[in-house]
Amino acid sequence: DNWAFLYAQRLALKQELPLRICFCLVPKFLDATIRHYGFMLRGLKEVAEECTELNIPFHLLLGYAKDVLPQFVVEHSVGGLVTDFCPLRLPRQWVEDIRERLPEDVPFVQVDAHNIVPCWVASPKQEYSARTIRGKIHAQLPEFLTEFPPVIRHPYPPSCPAEPIAWEACYSSLQVDRSVKEVRWATPGTAAGMAVLQSFIVERLKSFGSHRNDPNKAALSNLSPWLHFGQVSTQRAILEVQKHRGKHKESVDAFVEEAVVRRELAENFCYYNENYDSVQGAYDWAQTTLKLHAKDKRPYLYKLQELEQGTTHDPLWNAAQLQMVWEGKMHGFLRMYWAKKILEWTRSPEEALGFAIYLNDRYELDGMDPNGYVGKDGGCLWSICGIHDQGWAERAIFGKIRYMNYAGCKRKFDVGQFERRYAP
Repeated sequence: DNWAFLYAQRLALKQELPLRICFCLVPKFLDATIRHYGFMLRGLKEVAEECTELNIPFHLLLGYAKDVLPQFVVEHSVGGLVTDFCPLRLPRQWVEDIRERLPEDVPFVQVDAHNIVPCWVASPKQEYSARTIRGKIHAQLPEFLTEFPPVIRHPYPPSCPAEPIAWEACYSSLQVDRSVKEVRWATPGTAAGMAVLQSFIVERLKSFGSHRNDPNKAALSNLSPWLHFGQVSTQRAILEVQKHRGKHKESVDAFVEEAVVRRELAENFCYYNENYDSVQGAYDWAQTTLKLHAKDKRPYLYKLQELEQGTTHDPLWNAAQLQMVWEGKMHGFLRMYWAKKILEWTRSPEEALGFAIYLNDRYELDGMDPNGYVGKDGGCLWSICGIHDQGWAERAIFGKIRYMNYAGCKRKFDVGQFERRYAP
């Protein structure tokens, strides 16, 4: 279910050439820990096994693409290169680096394989809110939300097979923090991810529309780790979920809104705004209001370590933080509360955003994702800087940024039940 892969195979078939897949494994990436790398590598192992059956060699190249890929292209007389798309700064830099170093006669193509409507097709500019992008995306879904053509067993074998991959050695070679352990509840790989999708459709979809904001109810899809690592395609998830629209219209529409419109809105922001992870990326009204209230007296001031360990005065906040630390996934509704409280309990909006992004990227399995920076369910800039939101009544510290508090959470769900589940 990968449009870049399908396009590459089509090119290879047309030219009657072998097809290879390369994954460049970088030794470290932002705040990624062994939790992220372990999930990714085990998923790739499954890909490599499927490739063997498809007669497509899978190469795991150790190092940054610019250092290992151009040489690989020359050595294997590669005729063309196809890559995927990510709107974030670092992966975009990798693409630029490769473009500069490829032999001139090797065409290089980028396909946005993980958005349903490709990012640069959905809109040519930064969109203000879900309201401004929704119509544009829905207008193009008939063209883009189609069934995938099948990948076939490749009829043109390579002259030399891929080197066998020493998976354990790759795992050991990583220069990442190993103290953030891998999680038990989420098994990496497409097979496991598709099983989660099926269990969502059978067991949880019916209550997604009504209960998705209640952290005590099992109503979420829980798919974000597999979607983030490309192990399950969002498009596949939508195609499967939409089959049940007749029975669960409200839930299916809500799922499409979150997994397509909101998700692609976050991609749009990161693609068109280079300050997607800093206060400078916020709208003028939000920057003004945050600056105006930056010196307001904070009721509590916490250091990063106190937040990380979940030792604040607020048992709900601590429970949400511990859920993220232990499970690698905090409930979406609580991610909003969690990030907004960091704004309230730190010295400045800049420090708040820095802490929130660090904790999100370090512990969330879907960290380092556009959704984590600006998504509606607790994206750091959505919560702290009002991105894609509107101005609200002015108050201390928050200014016009949407406010959330403990009492409001108590009206929404049984806070005590959640706190007991994730007690330190």
